[in-house]
Amino acid sequence: MKCLSRIERLLLISGSLLIAIYVMAHIHKAILSRTELRRFRDLQTQQPVETPIGFPAASRYKVDFSLWSEKRIAAYERSLGEHVAPPMAVLRISKVHLEVPVLEGTDDVTLNRGVGHIAGTGRPGDGGNVGIAGHRDGFFRVLKNVGRGDTIELLTPSRTDTYIVDQTVLVGPQDVSVLQPRLMRSLTLVTCYPFYFIGSAAERYIVQATLANSDLPNLHKQANSERRNLQLQPSRR
Repeated sequence: MKCLSRIERLLLISGSLLIAIYVMAHIHKAILSRTELRRFRDLQTQQPVETPIGFPAASRYKVDFSLWSEKRIAAYERSLGEHVAPPMAVLRISKVHLEVPVLEGTDDVTLNRGVGHIAGTGRPGDGGNVGIAGHRDGFFRVLKNVGRGDTIELLTPSRTDTYIVDQTVLVGPQDVSVLQPRLMRSLTLVTCYPFYFIGSAAERYIVQATLANSDLPNLHKQANSERRNLQLQPSRR
């Protein structure tokens, strides 16, 4: 009888423990569920920022996939999960509704996420010949509709440079002469050609433009104006 009593007591304790574990598991699951739902709502309310502080508000852009290949769309979506440095500029061509961040470098992730500044060429906002590369089946497919006389804008945190296209040329993959400094500040856009060729493209499509105007944002203009006014005011000594 004593043995049976002990067994009953053990079974009762074991049952109580199992019930407690079951209840705790459900409580834990409910807490995790609420936490994930709250996290999801927080992510929904967050707005992705593609440009660093200092860029004009107009530099926020929407990607138009209408001319893109399915392969490049998939690569772009995968790149959204990769970490990239903040853009150094924003390239805008109003004629073809292109507005894209300019990132440093020309590696795969960079060119899937935006367009890339070519190392060794002028930096956006500085002098020289600014070289920018992009995929022919992604952001730069619209270059096929860009021609002489069209306007290209390059926005940096400190200024907006406006370029006018003066020529489009085809060169071989090894021809880097188009990236050399020109007589005036300039911009050179590079992509592969033909635009719809399947496989490794044999040529490079080049859009070259010359600086027409360099405009400081309104905040910088106001600061510069106030600085000049202070310099012109007579000293009160």
